[in-house]
Amino acid sequence: MMKSIAVISKDIDTLNILERMLKGVYDITVSNNTQSALDYIYNYMPDLVIIDIQPDDLSSMKILGSLKEDPIFYQLPVLAVFPDQYAGLTWDLLSVEDYICRAELERDMLARVQLSILRAERVIEINPLTKLPGNISINKQIQARLDKNDVFALGYADLDYFKPFNDKYGFSRGDEVIKITGRLVLNIVKSKQHKNSFVGHIGGDDFIFIMDLNLIERASREIIDNFDRIIPTFYDTADIKKGYIESFDRHKQLKAFDIMSISIGITDTKYGDFPHYGEITERASEMKKYAKQFKGSCYRLNRR
Repeated sequence: MMKSIAVISKDIDTLNILERMLKGVYDITVSNNTQSALDYIYNYMPDLVIIDIQPDDLSSMKILGSLKEDPIFYQLPVLAVFPDQYAGLTWDLLSVEDYICRAELERDMLARVQLSILRAERVIEINPLTKLPGNISINKQIQARLDKNDVFALGYADLDYFKPFNDKYGFSRGDEVIKITGRLVLNIVKSKQHKNSFVGHIGGDDFIFIMDLNLIERASREIIDNFDRIIPTFYDTADIKKGYIESFDRHKQLKAFDIMSISIGITDTKYGDFPHYGEITERASEMKKYAKQFKGSCYRLNRR
C-alpha cells in the first residue's frame, strides 16, 4: 500500500515542487492552509507530515505544536522545510523530527522522506491498519493517568459478528470496516473532547478510548448511531434485504449471522480503585462482554 503524506505550505512554488517530486511515489495531499491540513490529518492519519516553515509564521508553529501534544498524534513524524537562512527560527516552538533546507529539495527530498517514514516505523508503536496507537501506548496512557490519580472514563469497543463478515466478504472488505471504525471513533471522541482524550487500537476489531466522565456516554451514543448508519453500506444489497448473512461458525457449520453491530463497555475511576492499567481495562472488557448479550449496538456502564 502506498504511504500517505500531508504537505503544508503557503508558498505555491514549494507546493508545486513537492507535489511533482512525491506524486506517484506517495499518496500525497497538499494544502496551503494549516487548519484545513490539520482537519485532513485528524481524519486520515497520514504516515508523514511535511510542513514548509516560514520564520514569521508563529501561528502554524503553535498549531503544529498543539497537534504533537496530543497523545494520539505525538508519534506522527513531521519533516520541516526551512528557508536557506534559518538561524532566526525559534527551535523550542518546532515540534519536528527532521528538516531540510529549501535549496536541497531537488537533491535530497525523496531520500529524506523515505528515511523519515522508515525511522518512524522502527521506533513508533502504532497499528499499521488504522494508524492508531497500539497496546504499548494504550497501557502507558492508562497507567500514567492512574499514577497521577486522574479522574477519567475508559471505553472498550468491539464489533459483533465481524468474523463471519470477514469470512464471507474477505479480508480486504474486513480491513475497510476496521479502518472506518477507527476513524469514526477517533473523529467523534476528538470532536467531543479535543484535549486530554485518547483513542487506541488494541488489535483486530477492539478499540479503547479515554474521555472525561461527563462526555463518554454522549460520545458512545454518537459512535453507535454513526456505526449503525454506515455499516450496512459494506454489505451486498441482497444480504441487507434479508437482514443477515450466511457464513461458517467456529465449528465449520453454516449459520445465519446478524448485520454487524458495535458493543461498548465503559468504566471509570470513580467506581473502583485501579492501581494497575490491567485492572481497569479488564473491568471495561467485562462491561463490553455484558453489552454483547443485548441484540444490536449498545453500551453498558460499570456502576459497581
